[in-house]
Amino acid sequence: MVGNVNTPQALQVFKCLSDETRLMLVLLIAQEQELCVCEMTHALQESQPKVSRHLAQLRQCGLLSDQREGQWVYYRLAPQLPEWAQGIIQAGSRGSVVQLTALTQRLTKMGDRPGRRAAFC
Repeated sequence: MVGNVNTPQALQVFKCLSDETRLMLVLLIAQEQELCVCEMTHALQESQPKVSRHLAQLRQCGLLSDQREGQWVYYRLAPQLPEWAQGIIQAGSRGSVVQLTALTQRLTKMGDRPGRRAAFC
């Protein structure tokens, strides 16, 4: 593999985003700026182990970073993400408006973040 874990290479990015679950996770995180695992499992209607496995892969390829806050782990786009990779994510968002709208509606039904923690996490 060319490059290091902190700076994703084009092949890594495209491989990571070639899976629908990983693509939707990245697009949703990009849109919302930051999400925890329970929010993503609810929005995608997927199991926690499946979502966590995909999030680990996205971290390994340099697309996401995470931050632990108590028992919750929050994910956001990696701060060192190159401009070209950000452009790919923006293009993916434009091409996935219908799917992102459905995911966003599920998140909205969860309420605000303090309410989400109490009810879903």
